[in-house]
Amino acid sequence: MTDTPLGKLYAVGVGTGDSELLTLKAARLIQTADVIAIPEKNKGKADSFAWEIVTGAIAESDILGERCFLHFPMTRDASVNVPAWQSAATTILQHLRLGKSVVFVTEGDPSVFSTWAYIQEELSALVPELMPEIVPGITSITAVPAVTKIPLADGRERFCVVPTTYGIECLDRLVAEFDTIMFIKAGRMIPALSAKFKQLGLQNNATYVSHATTEQQEIYTNLDDVPEEHRYFSMVQLSIRNRSGVLRGKQGDLNSIPSQPVISNETVALT
Repeated sequence: MTDTPLGKLYAVGVGTGDSELLTLKAARLIQTADVIAIPEKNKGKADSFAWEIVTGAIAESDILGERCFLHFPMTRDASVNVPAWQSAATTILQHLRLGKSVVFVTEGDPSVFSTWAYIQEELSALVPELMPEIVPGITSITAVPAVTKIPLADGRERFCVVPTTYGIECLDRLVAEFDTIMFIKAGRMIPALSAKFKQLGLQNNATYVSHATTEQQEIYTNLDDVPEEHRYFSMVQLSIRNRSGVLRGKQGDLNSIPSQPVISNETVALT
């Protein structure tokens, strides 16, 4: 009697919130997998934003597989996170060893600041021969410029993405090197970020977006107007764009940092 071969594992990005942005491949895999592994924030409450996105695009009755909710606490405490990742990896592996196909759904893209990276690491340690397939999804890095209507980059422009907690300390260097800087997880850091932008004369180049592509979406072009309460799905796009227009024959002054408004001050709600 031979051992059952491992089932196939997929890490599937489901996008930023608008269910219509779910890819055709993601939808097909979710509908046909034996098991759907779903991250949840509060144990036992099935409060998964990723699952909310999925079921906004696919009727639950059309999803054939078993639902497997995996608990990931909202904390930076490694003593809490690591056991949660290990537990999730073990649970997924149990299904795979039964020969079942498993789809792990994740907000945004599995390769961009995703819990999936830690699950993959744990699984690789347990089963080095496991070869998961990673299915990309829409990320906030492109969803935010889509709603601000400010291009991420063109021509000779360069952009970077930094967690706001760590990005402020290196901002002086970043603004000299990049034309657009995307600050993720910006909620609690808005006052500090705003103060730094003012110091550099860049306050008119910043746009705040929360809950991009969802009905809760808001846009602020003046960071001082952003409400004090923390928003989990928040990001700031800093658009300096020194190298913009090179393909139109413009050279741009690569040694200067312009301070020009990119769009008028407004608050926008998606309807």
